[in-house]
Amino acid sequence: MNDIKLALLGSEGAGKSAVLVRFLTRRFIGEYASNTNSLYHKRLSIDGRQLNLEVFDPCSEQSSEARCILEEPVDWADGFVVVYNISDRSSFIRAKNILLQIREARVDNCKGSEAAHDVEVPVCLVGNKQDLCHIRQVCEDEGRCLAQENHCNFQEVSAAESYQDIGNLFTQLIRQVMEHLKYRADRRRYSGSKSMAKLINNVFGKRRKSV
Repeated sequence: MNDIKLALLGSEGAGKSAVLVRFLTRRFIGEYASNTNSLYHKRLSIDGRQLNLEVFDPCSEQSSEARCILEEPVDWADGFVVVYNISDRSSFIRAKNILLQIREARVDNCKGSEAAHDVEVPVCLVGNKQDLCHIRQVCEDEGRCLAQENHCNFQEVSAAESYQDIGNLFTQLIRQVMEHLKYRADRRRYSGSKSMAKLINNVFGKRRKSV
């Protein structure tokens, strides 16, 4: 069984926990404030593969330590869902900062890597509360452009109204995570094979010179 680890990030009031619970249970929980980090577990099957999904939903409280709050999920997760509220521009600005921090942290972690693919971890930018489009402060094109700039998926959803779009975005992200993990595993095997071949060549090369 494959283990997939996702982190759900966004500002307070963006409805990120409602998005997650809608995916996990198909139910809408409404808004609630949490001052604790939560880790959710779910077993599911995608494309015939059995998966053990873990989703980390950290506390969204704003503080001077906001950047530090991101360090744990960025290091831990295989993929990210970044949520903002389309009727709250400040949450969009916060999402933009989160995407930047994810990329900066990944670049630092992958220094020395030759592949850009190692840095570009799968991310989905989600504009939640589409049911409040009559008071939106962030147009859909802005969200789409931000996603393109950060090489990630984009979807507007309403956790209050529909499961389908949310289910689709998580499924698509999980597929991308599986592909990314396979790429990294194949790359490690290839790198290990090259190192072994070089070692063997060095050993036998020295023996031929000594004969």
